[in-house]
Amino acid sequence: MSKNLSKELGLIAAASIVTGCVIGSGVFVKPGKVLIATGSSSLALLAWVIGAIMAMTGGLTIAEISTRIPKTGGIYVYIEEIYGKTLGFLCGWVLTLVYGPALMSALALYFGSLFVSFFHLSARAQIPVAILSTLLLSGLSIYKTSYASVLQSVSTVAKLIPIFVIAIAGIALGHEPVFGVSTGATAGAGMGAAVLATLWAYDGWIQVGTMAGEMKNPSRDLPRAIILGLLVVAIAYLMVNISIFRVLPASEVATLNDKAAVAVSEKLFGSFGATLIHLGILISIFGCLNGNTMTTTRVPFAMGERGDLPFSSWIGTAHAKFGTPANAIILQTTVALLMILSGNPDLITDIGISAVYVFYVFAFVGIAKLRKDKVGESLTSYRVPLYPIIPLIAALSGVYIIYSTIVNQPYYALAALALTLAGLPVHYAVEKRRKAQSPA
Repeated sequence: MSKNLSKELGLIAAASIVTGCVIGSGVFVKPGKVLIATGSSSLALLAWVIGAIMAMTGGLTIAEISTRIPKTGGIYVYIEEIYGKTLGFLCGWVLTLVYGPALMSALALYFGSLFVSFFHLSARAQIPVAILSTLLLSGLSIYKTSYASVLQSVSTVAKLIPIFVIAIAGIALGHEPVFGVSTGATAGAGMGAAVLATLWAYDGWIQVGTMAGEMKNPSRDLPRAIILGLLVVAIAYLMVNISIFRVLPASEVATLNDKAAVAVSEKLFGSFGATLIHLGILISIFGCLNGNTMTTTRVPFAMGERGDLPFSSWIGTAHAKFGTPANAIILQTTVALLMILSGNPDLITDIGISAVYVFYVFAFVGIAKLRKDKVGESLTSYRVPLYPIIPLIAALSGVYIIYSTIVNQPYYALAALALTLAGLPVHYAVEKRRKAQSPA
């Protein structure tokens, strides 16, 4: 782990990281998919509520773990501290080669889709736009972290504008029934798949934990930041979904899918207003892509510093001139670019979430071991409320998502499992080489 990090983050900064990393494309592109999966507006809204509860219980649990293990690196470090190097490596492997690139590639593809729509380009331009945007932001993160941070701050403020404009205007001016409306088609993959889709929209809250080692008072501010950030996000998401159902019939929302939010803005504000909202959505997704490019690449860098990956000396070395984790960014960007070529962001996000949620469940359960062993007891005054109920709900929710994926999307589950287990021979090879190189 990088040492001597300055402790500069307070409550407001941490809460901004939560909202900034969470709010991206999901609230704009997932309502249609959630509705298609459930077949009903009421069940779709219920899926968003369940997703919020899962995120909140998980956030409350991870907050205590983060304050007991206040080290930069997030869940990769937590899993290794609780369960040992093998499981920790697999978690870092998934974050490095599956989950992190999945976030980047899916956001880039969603950005590309809305970009070509905004500028009336051919649909074939989606993938080139996604590739160029990924390369641009990765290059910015390599060149100057402070420039990427400024872009992140500006886009975080900008992204709240289209969310609340669409939410408030749609609720006030729309007149379609919100509850109990069917799409007119047979329900799709079901509630499990719907909740999985919402988790993509809520995902990102755990990333603030990666910066616990840089917070002034993580024991006090980290749980508050997670709670505050997720409450703002959950309220905003529910308002946007209610607004969409108030403005458009459910059948039309299902047909439009990821273009529903743009259609709502056009119906509410006309072509000029819709153009401004569309632009705001593009900025939101672009900013989220920038934030994830900055944060997810810290995991392979940390693994490289620890010597846990092949070519660790290269991956874990900061750029001599720019002082950024340039090689780790190059590694993860390369994988993301390959994923972009699939052209299927929903496939990418479902596999990525499925793969990482196994480790979320391990972390949720692991809090019991931390308490039993009194790890970090002197470092934290925060305790998960209603323990062990909250961690149990978080763990059971994660198990439900994993089970639903296996039942409803078995090929996604198998892909996630295969990608995870592919890390085992790599880990054993690295450990064998480490032992061979260590002095007797």
